[in-house]
Amino acid sequence: MEAIAHYQNNYHTLPLRKREQFEQLKTHYDAKHKIGWFLMDANPRPCFTPTLLNDISNYFTLVKNEMLDSNNEKYDYLVLDSDIEGVFNLGGDLDLFSAKIQQGDRSALLKYATSCIDVLYENMTHLNTELTTVALVKGDALGGGFEAALSSNVLIAERGAKMGLPEVLFNLFPGMGAFSLLSRKIGTVNAEKMILSGKIYSAEELFEQGVVDILAEKGEAEIALYKYIKARSRIANSCSAMQKVKDRCNTINYQELIDITNIWVDAALKLRDKDLRMINRLVTRQTATN
Repeated sequence: MEAIAHYQNNYHTLPLRKREQFEQLKTHYDAKHKIGWFLMDANPRPCFTPTLLNDISNYFTLVKNEMLDSNNEKYDYLVLDSDIEGVFNLGGDLDLFSAKIQQGDRSALLKYATSCIDVLYENMTHLNTELTTVALVKGDALGGGFEAALSSNVLIAERGAKMGLPEVLFNLFPGMGAFSLLSRKIGTVNAEKMILSGKIYSAEELFEQGVVDILAEKGEAEIALYKYIKARSRIANSCSAMQKVKDRCNTINYQELIDITNIWVDAALKLRDKDLRMINRLVTRQTATN
């Protein structure tokens, strides 16, 4: 109940924030197709910085307010994309992780992880409206970046894009929704294997496994999106009903995500010096890609 109260308090009382005030997020609106686009542009690394998470949270609040003002008619789709060439998102803020783990600061780690869960849950539940959330993956989506893509109702990926959960490389696991989301798509056994392998997969491999919903040709993710929207418009009532069916049958509640995140925080605080050295090497790689 405490976790649910946190979610409600943080997502129904946030102030409206203007688009031009976003620091690490670029947004625009396609009125013809009723699409809200939000493109990640985090720095100094293309990961989920606290600033990016805050921007996404505020953007979701803006969209929900506009949906309320328009009788739920302004948006049919929200599309998560990246404004960084070759990178969707490289995951959690590893520099922050390393610092807080070394300080033994459990509350700070939990605060960061909860902010990740909050935006993931909103995206997964399509802001508690009848719009559809879509991820366009055209580059690397690793760790939390992959989790973010998985949380979208539809995952479109271009051939050659790389996705995976490398947290096992530094003796941890992806604690912001990966197992919950993957187990409902490919089963618990396959989800566990994917997480513990640390393997980086191609979009083609994940499409064959049923993780990627739509496989687009290189450079044609947007084309695939508009084709999907056109096809869906012909059977809009059926698609809307099926979304409700999937929500009912594949429910992931907020408490489940928070419970797993607490396990992640406790595991993170047990990391050893050699694990932290690996994290710091990955921070350097993240920085080099921006």
